[in-house]
Amino acid sequence: MSSLKPLVSVAAFVMLASLPLAAQQGAAPPPNTEFTITKIETAFQTSPGTSGSGYDKRVRDAGQWLEVEVTFNWQPRVQEPKYLDDLTISYFVLLKNPSKESPAGTLLAGKVEHINVAQGKDLKSVMYVSPRSLQRLFDGKIPVNVKQTVAGAGAEILLGGAVVAGFATDGRGADKARPWAWWDAEMFKEKKSGLLLNKLETPFAPLAWDYHEEIKSTPAAR
Repeated sequence: MSSLKPLVSVAAFVMLASLPLAAQQGAAPPPNTEFTITKIETAFQTSPGTSGSGYDKRVRDAGQWLEVEVTFNWQPRVQEPKYLDDLTISYFVLLKNPSKESPAGTLLAGKVEHINVAQGKDLKSVMYVSPRSLQRLFDGKIPVNVKQTVAGAGAEILLGGAVVAGFATDGRGADKARPWAWWDAEMFKEKKSGLLLNKLETPFAPLAWDYHEEIKSTPAAR
């Protein structure tokens, strides 16, 4: 996977430059240091296929999903609790598709709820943007790589509804309490939800099951 680079969109850079400057690769963590986000990486992943089954629906070209992966630590000073059943990670992804309505590009926002999170380092969480969503967001001109797709990204860990850690690949912050949170700036008040999908909502759900943290499933509607 390739790490995100600083914002290069001229419109995004000019607008973000007016905000207070924080560290380039994430700002200092909040007082709760049990949780830290150490890295956010993006990559294109090809739609997975299966073989050896009776279902054979072939496509000429498999689509490319935008994968946004967060690496984080949970290292409390006490042994209990050993597991968490309610850990939420909020994702924010700024795309390089500036328009008259969104001069800095479209800001995607989404959340994933994890369960059975064990104490440890290098824990993984992930969300995706589908090939068709990318096609629509870029007006049919699908980007060929991540550098042409993403201007910046960030994430926050929430425990009991409170932010306990944050990180941004381009840290021009919106407030002193959360200096990494550029997505709270006035120019980003319009956030697009519903397009960042958790792993269970994608064809990657059964793959590398033990690599990413378990997701709290939603009961099917009846």
